[in-house]
Amino acid sequence: MTVPRVAGVKQQSGAALLTIRKVAKAFGKNVVLRDISLDVAEGEFLTILGESGSGKTTLLRIIAGFETASSGEVWMAEERLDRLPPYRRRVNTVFQHYALFPHLTVEENVAYGLRVAKRPEAEIRARVGEALEKVKMSPFAKAKPAKISGGQQQRIALARALVNRPRLLLLDEPLSALDANLRRQMQMELKSLQREVGISFIFVTHDQEEAMVMSDRIALLRSGELEQVATPRDIYSRPATAYVAQFIGHTNLLKAEVRAGIACCGSLQWPVALPDGPAQFSLRPENLRLGSDKPASPTTVRVRGSVVHRAFHGATELIRVHCADGITLTVRIPAGRSGVTGDIVLEFSAEDAIPVRESPERI
Repeated sequence: MTVPRVAGVKQQSGAALLTIRKVAKAFGKNVVLRDISLDVAEGEFLTILGESGSGKTTLLRIIAGFETASSGEVWMAEERLDRLPPYRRRVNTVFQHYALFPHLTVEENVAYGLRVAKRPEAEIRARVGEALEKVKMSPFAKAKPAKISGGQQQRIALARALVNRPRLLLLDEPLSALDANLRRQMQMELKSLQREVGISFIFVTHDQEEAMVMSDRIALLRSGELEQVATPRDIYSRPATAYVAQFIGHTNLLKAEVRAGIACCGSLQWPVALPDGPAQFSLRPENLRLGSDKPASPTTVRVRGSVVHRAFHGATELIRVHCADGITLTVRIPAGRSGVTGDIVLEFSAEDAIPVRESPERI
């Protein structure tokens, strides 16, 4: 089976567990997904990231079998997955709302699917015990959901999915109901659990920081189309489009004109290997640094400006600098650094200005 290639989208190398081929979905005249092609490797943690309404949950529901694609195919290994009913797919889903049965104990909740499938009682006990052990919830086996915390309920929802031994686990914003501290803790635990059980996870979120922390790769959806698929490091340091650069972290977008191998943006000029014409560049705030009037290398770009705002971000601060030619730059510096006020000199290396494609408006 040949995995289709998407222009501008980096595909995962190695054996694909799941292959999505040109999947589209429309609800009446409302097109939600447009020709999505993507592969998920065995044991991979892939995050589908996007704004509300980008189509990420619809894509997840098509994989699970809760929605039918308008066109396209979904394969698991050599089997056509989208032709199977949900109960015949080796896919389980953990939803944002865990939907635990309040009248059943923790172990009864985890065992529910196996009992519906009429598995032998001895097998049910063994598999439930194994699943609870994996999520470190064995001591709470006899408790009711109302007696355990939100984080513990999330682990039970995971155990209920894992007990069915799926080849692929789908997670639809399962951490969004947790408070900030617990959410950060569960991010690390969930990633560790995924490594331990060794199955593929597809995780849906609108939180770019969460995606960066947990993922092997991120698939960024925008208005039903894949904007970029890459590792967290690559999608941050080498964004393909202006939209990606702005959605993932902070950036400075520089609109320039290229003439004879030199990009010109106001008073800023730097060498580039691009044809003549308009171009756009992403420059991350941490790639700007405080400069001086000493001689610089040919690839160092300098500009003078005035600090107009400082924002505290824990270990770092973001400062906004207005330059004489109307350009405003955002710079990341260590928190509490003295002397960064008034008029300053900034500099950056030409290679840190990353060319990005324009992101056309999509409806």
